[in-house]
Amino acid sequence: MELSYWELKNWFTNIDYTIFGSGIVGLHAALRLRERFPTAKILVLEKGMLPQGASTKNAGFACFGSLSEIIDDLKTHSEEEVIQLIAKRWQGLQLLRKKLGDAAIDFRPHGGYELFLKDDENTFNECVAKLPFINELLQPLFKANVFTKEVDRFGFQNVEDYLIFNPFEAQIDTGNTMQELLKQAIAADILILNQQTVTSYADAGNHVEVVLGDFSFNSQKILFATNGFANALTHGAVQPARAQVVITEPIPNLDIKGTFHLDRGYYYFRNIGDRILFGGGRNLDFEAETTTEFGQTKIVQNKLEDLLKNVILPNQDFKIAHRWSGIMGIGNSKNPIVEQLSENVFCGVRLGGMGVAIGGLIGTELADLI
Repeated sequence: MELSYWELKNWFTNIDYTIFGSGIVGLHAALRLRERFPTAKILVLEKGMLPQGASTKNAGFACFGSLSEIIDDLKTHSEEEVIQLIAKRWQGLQLLRKKLGDAAIDFRPHGGYELFLKDDENTFNECVAKLPFINELLQPLFKANVFTKEVDRFGFQNVEDYLIFNPFEAQIDTGNTMQELLKQAIAADILILNQQTVTSYADAGNHVEVVLGDFSFNSQKILFATNGFANALTHGAVQPARAQVVITEPIPNLDIKGTFHLDRGYYYFRNIGDRILFGGGRNLDFEAETTTEFGQTKIVQNKLEDLLKNVILPNQDFKIAHRWSGIMGIGNSKNPIVEQLSENVFCGVRLGGMGVAIGGLIGTELADLI
């Protein structure tokens, strides 16, 4: 890469902090560093055209876990861990709203619902039985009952007659959210360069050498906010998890409004105006969906269309307008990794599919490690 004197001087000289990843975590980290160090030179490098791992690909759910997900988490995490996770997600959502503003992110508090397929009666019965216990667990945090059982008024088919309702869930506009974050970063004099792939780095003690292809530069500190792409960085503690998504053409007189969870959170859908966005299905083939490659598979796409036709939009004509995928970062634990890797290298990764909720908080915590 042949750089001019001007390019070297303005973009790659005297860099205090370099952040890898311009998604929700990376930009919150950059903005927090700007608050703490007003005169620092802050550079953000993004390997995509956009912050597209998951930050511009997600479904726009302002959620913190469905009832069945929370019950599932209690089987592998302690009560205290689960409460702390939910508290962090809730705190992160408030941080996002405060920093960006409800109007900018198109915050819509329609509430969230969980529905249960007829052939998943055991999960439904378990959720109904444990609902009072989970509400009691979350009472100190929300000062109210989070989950209630309500009759399905949306006309879904092949599901139990009752849904689980959560009034604290909401929708956001993913595109507007990221645009507002980018605007704030640029206004804060944070440099952002896209389509930059870091091939290696070396912590030299008093600085870090960063290599971009055949070009290298020095930065005092570096921060990784690469989530689903952090496998090598964390020695396997973060695994990529692809999520496939479809959105319909507008549907006349659509009577579905809110965020919806199905099958322990492996499927999720919402309205965007009079369209339905529907995603999930990685549980159909975990091996194939443990990938950093964007794309679709027949097994998942067919299942999404089948559930749209037979469960979500029965007796309604619909047409798929667009398909895409995003890459999340998951692991054996739902706890995010926010830690110092060496003298001048830090990371904030493994958001467990809750990047919208927890991303801002993790970015802030990452910056505060410095």
